[in-house]
Amino acid sequence: LAQKYDPQRERELRAWIEGTTGRRIGDSFMDGLKDGVILCELINKLQPGSVQKVNEPVQNWHKLENIGNFLRAITRYGVKPHDIFEANDLFENTNHTQVQSTLIALASQAKTKGNNVNLGVKYAEKQQRRFHPEKLREGRNIIGLQMGTNKFASQQGMTAYGTRRHLYDPKLGTDQPLDQATISLQMGTNKGASQAGMTAPGTKRQIFEPALGMERCDTMTIGLQMGSNKGASQQGMTVYGLPRQVYDPKYC
Repeated sequence: LAQKYDPQRERELRAWIEGTTGRRIGDSFMDGLKDGVILCELINKLQPGSVQKVNEPVQNWHKLENIGNFLRAITRYGVKPHDIFEANDLFENTNHTQVQSTLIALASQAKTKGNNVNLGVKYAEKQQRRFHPEKLREGRNIIGLQMGTNKFASQQGMTAYGTRRHLYDPKLGTDQPLDQATISLQMGTNKGASQAGMTAPGTKRQIFEPALGMERCDTMTIGLQMGSNKGASQQGMTVYGLPRQVYDPKYC
């Protein structure tokens, strides 16, 4: 906290307080404010009558009472409670940085109220807006864009969550996809897609050997197990699990 204390701010505060009250603080800035007399005179100059009685610094409780009266007065003056120091921060030299911050906040509040202060900042004035009840009721019928409107929005280029990305390689000679939004038949649409060459998962691969006189298999035919009977038949199919029948013309 001590490292945050600004000596330049101290010189500015000294010039402002001494110029406002007309009293000299002394060589030590904080020691000159510890009895609370100059602080009470400062707030009385900014807002007359803020502190009704300023105690003479005879005993410690007189000094603490002056500091307490000053703190209550600047609270009524408009300084925020979180900007105000505790009495022991000044009297016991525990937090001079907070005391400096409180005096700067007081100077800012004085500048905001129209006093000629070359310290602090001027607070923005509150802009109070009042609307008629009819206008407020009309606003309940308006839905903002964050509430789920579809104006100026589309699903172009979107794919279903969890689907694989379609890759296209021109060197393979495959047809270029229609668009990036093409979804396979497993996703529920048949636009731009077919089941050519697909087999049921787990089925055996059909092998064609011309030397054995076997007939060429139709890889374009889709079995009934795939969900479509267009251009397909069950010719030559056997029940799963039965032995395979081998035909040899030499024995027939």
